Amino acid sequence: MTFSDLELDEQIINAISELNFIEPMPIQEKVIPYILDESNPDLIALAQTGTGKTAAFGLPLLQKTNAKKTKIQHIILAPTRELCLQIADDLTLYAKYKQKVKIAAVFGGASILHQIRQLKEGAQILSATPGRLLDLIIRGEIDLKNVETVVLDEADEMLNMGFRDELEGILKVLPENRKTYLFSATMPNEVRAIASNYMKNPEEITVGVKNSGAENVVHESYLVHAKDRYLALKRIVDYYPDIYGIVFCRTRKETQDIAESLMRDGYNVDSLHGDLAQQVRTSVMNKFRIKNIRLLVATDVAARGLDVDDLTHIINYNLPDEAEIYIHRSGRTGRAGKSGTSIVIANLKEKGKLKEIEKLMKKEFNFKNIPSGNDICEKQLYHLVDRMEKVEVDTVQIEPYLPQIMKKLEWLDKEEIIKKFISVEFNRFLEYYKNSAELDSPSEKSKKDGLKENSKKRTKVQVEFAQEMTRFFINVGKMDNIKVVNLIGMILDYTGIKNMEIGRIELLDTFSFFEADSRYVDEILKAFTNQKMKGRKINVEIAENKEGSPRERHGRSGREKREKRSFGDKRESRGGSRDKKFGSRDSRSSRDSRDERSGDRRERFGRSDSGEKRRSRSKSSFGSSKRSDFGSRKKENSTRERKRKK
Repeated sequence: MTFSDLELDEQIINAISELNFIEPMPIQEKVIPYILDESNPDLIALAQTGTGKTAAFGLPLLQKTNAKKTKIQHIILAPTRELCLQIADDLTLYAKYKQKVKIAAVFGGASILHQIRQLKEGAQILSATPGRLLDLIIRGEIDLKNVETVVLDEADEMLNMGFRDELEGILKVLPENRKTYLFSATMPNEVRAIASNYMKNPEEITVGVKNSGAENVVHESYLVHAKDRYLALKRIVDYYPDIYGIVFCRTRKETQDIAESLMRDGYNVDSLHGDLAQQVRTSVMNKFRIKNIRLLVATDVAARGLDVDDLTHIINYNLPDEAEIYIHRSGRTGRAGKSGTSIVIANLKEKGKLKEIEKLMKKEFNFKNIPSGNDICEKQLYHLVDRMEKVEVDTVQIEPYLPQIMKKLEWLDKEEIIKKFISVEFNRFLEYYKNSAELDSPSEKSKKDGLKENSKKRTKVQVEFAQEMTRFFINVGKMDNIKVVNLIGMILDYTGIKNMEIGRIELLDTFSFFEADSRYVDEILKAFTNQKMKGRKINVEIAENKEGSPRERHGRSGREKREKRSFGDKRESRGGSRDKKFGSRDSRSSRDSRDERSGDRRERFGRSDSGEKRRSRSKSSFGSSKRSDFGSRKKENSTRERKRKK
């Protein structure tokens, strides 16, 4: 089948033919005829990132647009300004020979006044981010009475980024008789809820397996100690000489730190995150698209809208909190029929997350050992030889220089010349890896053997897993419209510690749990003091560890020690200084308050009344015994004195 078989206008066919669009992709083959047929109801289309969704909804919308009307007829909502601009640019190319059809883009981070002027000049198709479009609606600067179609592109990502309120606000004011087309890579419950509330009897079209990764992507995982994560990243990058990919990090701070470290170590990289100005972001993305940058270190949000078809690798420096986000990441490689590799750098305690991802995408990870120095040198050497063997020689251009070169190298034989030319590029790897220690991978077996050998002595790896993270309770949840990305932002913003590692996050209806670096427990508790959300005080506490967690297996947790200090245990000498440092709460200096805390402490740590009585009796018996001994000695002394006098 070709695009000509899909009943598209000749003007559109001519435009996309110049873009080398010959055969439609599966999602385009199914969706284009569906949207062109006015009698069809709303649509839910499920397909992975990079499967051609923009053309799937964009081409039929262009054909259905009435060029004689200058009012907005179709709205496309996208999660980020990059994707919003990408959609507008693509539609402009598709509409090359439909010159009266105008496409506009409105998004945050740019002048709203300029965008208002652009809308007043007239546009039939609008690409928008939810926040900016709702702002224009509230200001009364946009006319939506003639809207016939609304497209929700990357719907799952919009909800992950916390745009539910904005989406509902927009959908409520659009005409009732509109058509709604929802495009998504995954179908979580929140997307299903939007569909049931704002769509009319939608049909569902699925390309591939729902919530699955791209078919031609290989998934690999490297298990490492947390301290070796960066060294493992460098070895993986070195092992793939032609790598062209994205390294995903959790936070903006981590993204910047990793990119700067790689640049210092001589790698061709740059970073992409939310703290960059729009002009810088655009420059970085343009350099990456033309391969001036071979490796991009980015956050999930910043990478949305970066449309590159020939990425070879996706590297997860940290696993995302939700399995669906991993599927989004991996879908950025293996596009347009090409193969790709998605790599995870994980530690032993993250194996549970890997199992969740495997279950969702119905594929298994290939667990591999970190490449050794010899493996890397061998791979780089043969890659260099392969490049030299296949390079095209422009004899005309180099002919003038050959006599001088031949004369300069005439004292070397063929074998010596080959060795020297290879060494020019290869010496760097030989020098770096000749004395470098190999990275060993943690294993469940070694962990168990260590415990059996000596239960009192913990290995370095076991200490790392036992003490690395502390679990917290927070009294906000899904009913507060909190998303994972919002909670991470709150933790990092309130504490001001941008490089803090955040672990597993569990969002429940009215409360949540999160794990964070144990070194920052005091800072986290202090940062959330007096913080409020919608007029309600936010409460953060250290949560009980899950049964069977490493902290419980290896003895008393840091939580118990901190609670004893904070509740005034006199045996802890640091208790008083802690109260002075962070201030006293609820009149801690008063005796009544101390007595209350003392009773509360007994109750918390399971000290029963009988235990208190036993201690009381032992003190009493000790005292009486001491007094009795003193009395008897006094009597003996006085008797001895009377005898002496006699």
